[in-house]
Amino acid sequence: MARRRERRGEPSQDRRKDRVGPATREEKLNDSDASERKLIGIFILFFIIIPAVSVLVYVYKYGSGTKRLEPVITERGPIKTDINFQEILTENTNVAGNESQRNYDYPVLAYITPWNSKGYEMAKRFNSKFTHLSPVWYDLKSHGNSLILEGRHNADKGWISELRMRGNALILPRIVLEAFPTELLKKKKQMDKAIDLMVTECKEMEYDGIVLESWSRWAAYGVLHNPDLRNMALKFIKQLGHALHSVASTRNPKQQLQLVYVVGPPHSDALQQHDFGPADLQSLSGSVDGFSLMTYDFSGPNNPGPNAPLNWIRFTLRLLLGSTGNNAQRLAPKIFLGINFYGNDFILSEGSGGAGAILGRDYLSLLENHRPQLQWEKNSGEHFFVYFDDNNVRHAVFYPSLMSIYMRLEEARFWGTGISIWEIGQGLDYFFDLL
Repeated sequence: MARRRERRGEPSQDRRKDRVGPATREEKLNDSDASERKLIGIFILFFIIIPAVSVLVYVYKYGSGTKRLEPVITERGPIKTDINFQEILTENTNVAGNESQRNYDYPVLAYITPWNSKGYEMAKRFNSKFTHLSPVWYDLKSHGNSLILEGRHNADKGWISELRMRGNALILPRIVLEAFPTELLKKKKQMDKAIDLMVTECKEMEYDGIVLESWSRWAAYGVLHNPDLRNMALKFIKQLGHALHSVASTRNPKQQLQLVYVVGPPHSDALQQHDFGPADLQSLSGSVDGFSLMTYDFSGPNNPGPNAPLNWIRFTLRLLLGSTGNNAQRLAPKIFLGINFYGNDFILSEGSGGAGAILGRDYLSLLENHRPQLQWEKNSGEHFFVYFDDNNVRHAVFYPSLMSIYMRLEEARFWGTGISIWEIGQGLDYFFDLL
């Protein structure tokens, strides 16, 4: 939840005037009682009533209004901070609720990768939990003086058919824009060609749109440090959005093809030229249907720690949306707040720093082999544990838990955003109970 703002009562300015002449003991006692009552009244007003009303007003205006989780889910034992490894090993395959029932009504985008087949199965099994499914299939690359869209060989039409028979989730494959950006953005012919390739693929394969990832590539190439090229980059995204919106979906002629754009979180409140900031969000909001916000990978081998601290997520949302106002209320539904279903195993021993991403099966194996004591890190809202491997090297493992995921789902509910999950094949089965 967004942090409650505390208002401190100012000391009372109503000071009793000096009396003329000596006061009796009874008068002093009466004065003392009156002062205490006044102080108590001021305390209640400023420290209890006003903060409570402020919070209620804020939640009413800026909360999404979605329902809270049903008791069958929130009362499950493992959804707590004091979990142990045995509970996870015993419960992780048990899906308690209805597999087709959604517990939140905001958009849910799920990524699926071809190198992790479990994601394909989870997408079919829990199809009704998702509004958008994004298989990671395509790359748009430079090919000599032209462009080529690679990845159709990854596309599984049979799987898509099964998904559409089971539910109504939109299929928006991810496309990574790897073409040389200066050539692409400076030459109108190249820009038009890139857009045509993506729109044509949607038509021919009967997709519902695409998820485009390019901002991080452009930043790496230094494109976003150049004001002119940066403006051209924004223009390209707008043009792509308009081109997709001009095409009707094959499945639903009343629905346009959609564009979801992948963005990384700003690294500080002092925005750098290459950061995606609130002005960019505002500028693209009319052309883009959603923004997949990568609020994970906060820590790395050189700074081991939580994957996505909750206070950092709040900071990112405040920076992009602001804390109040109609603008935040209007733009929040377009954001898919990123939630990781993977974890990290960090090496802590001096001189041997490193890390490796771990999936659900790796996590369960570590729990079974090391029987660790799980700890809850309050500030980040994540569970972790420490263990020593066979070479006596110390490790720290951060991996999602039901409680950490639940808190982030509620954060999205509070702000009125959707969520995006990277990626559903990497998690534990009972994670899907929460969606």
